[in-house]
Amino acid sequence: MIKGIAWLIMTGLSLAIAGYAAAIVLFPALRPAFAQAIFSARPVIAPTHFFCGAIALAVGAFQVNSRIRERFPKTHRWLGRLYVVAVTLGCSAAFLLAPRSSGGVIAHLGFALLAVCWGGSALNAYRHIRAGRWKLHRDWMMRSYALTFAAVTLRLYLPISRVGGIPFEIAYPAISWLCWLPNLLVVEWLIESRRSRRPAVA
Repeated sequence: MIKGIAWLIMTGLSLAIAGYAAAIVLFPALRPAFAQAIFSARPVIAPTHFFCGAIALAVGAFQVNSRIRERFPKTHRWLGRLYVVAVTLGCSAAFLLAPRSSGGVIAHLGFALLAVCWGGSALNAYRHIRAGRWKLHRDWMMRSYALTFAAVTLRLYLPISRVGGIPFEIAYPAISWLCWLPNLLVVEWLIESRRSRRPAVA
């Protein structure tokens, strides 16, 4: 019950942010000033990152649901391929955008490392499933989606920091790391908890 509610909340947030990202790519009039500046400076890279990130965010939410995976295995495989392609393109664009992010060197490093880990985890998940190591595939897919979900946590921390009265120039460098590191730590805890209850895998 709790697991199902948590998935519904996660999926609702993911679809909302994915819809927002897709909308500002497709409808320039909806772009806030900061997004318009990014799109003007990087007219190919920025739309690639936002649109591919939106696809990964929306698709990945259903990929991590075990009931959906088991009921629709063929759909799961095709959506998995779409997810890997979207992450590969999205993380490549994100890495190129990182040096132009607000917040100085700390933020640049935070977003660049996020991009590297995001792409690496998705490719690891794909590598393991191709080799038939489905348990390791599932673990890496969880890590990958935790990093994809940084798009959501980033947009949660920003208003929280404003309500808390933290200046943007202080909050944003911290958020560039907080939007993904805690996500990854939570998933690592879940993986280790599950691993302790199952036989070791090669």
